[in-house]
Amino acid sequence: MSEIFPILSTTMTSDVSSDSEATPWLDPAQQIVWRRWVALTTEINAALNRSLQERGQVSISDYEVLVVLSETEDRCLRVSELARCIGWERSRLSHHVGRMEKRGLVRRVAAVEDARGAVVHLTEQGLDTIVGIAPLHVRDVRRVFFDGMTDEEFAALDSFTGRLMDRLRPDDEVLAPGAATRRGA
Repeated sequence: MSEIFPILSTTMTSDVSSDSEATPWLDPAQQIVWRRWVALTTEINAALNRSLQERGQVSISDYEVLVVLSETEDRCLRVSELARCIGWERSRLSHHVGRMEKRGLVRRVAAVEDARGAVVHLTEQGLDTIVGIAPLHVRDVRRVFFDGMTDEEFAALDSFTGRLMDRLRPDDEVLAPGAATRRGA
């Protein structure tokens, strides 16, 4: 099962079952690919986050919020809709928006049609921030992720990640085919 977790291969396969079947553990090659994927996504996000903070004084999380708001017609969204667009829990987004609000990047106001709801507005400062940092960020994304990728690798990665997203969030029009502009860079 696992050279990294040898105890799991001897105890978990015999003791843990689901509907009387042993857990289908990852084989060694799958473990390597999975752990590489997890490490890679962590490293990519960390590199992009460092660059954003050094160049634009925003985090990658700030950037995600700013991108989505900047792409909406009125540069605003209800908190629940914004959370859905970026795949966050509403409580996480609410706390994050509070921090962004203190820095003048966004403004939160009560929803007109529903006093319990709130709408997050992109401020002029927030718009200036995203307009200024986006070209630099896109260059970083190209350098870190796309440079050196062949057309065939790109097509395979696009197909594979698209299928994964379809399985994880099948009813999400933001992540549906053709909605790449809403995904942000």
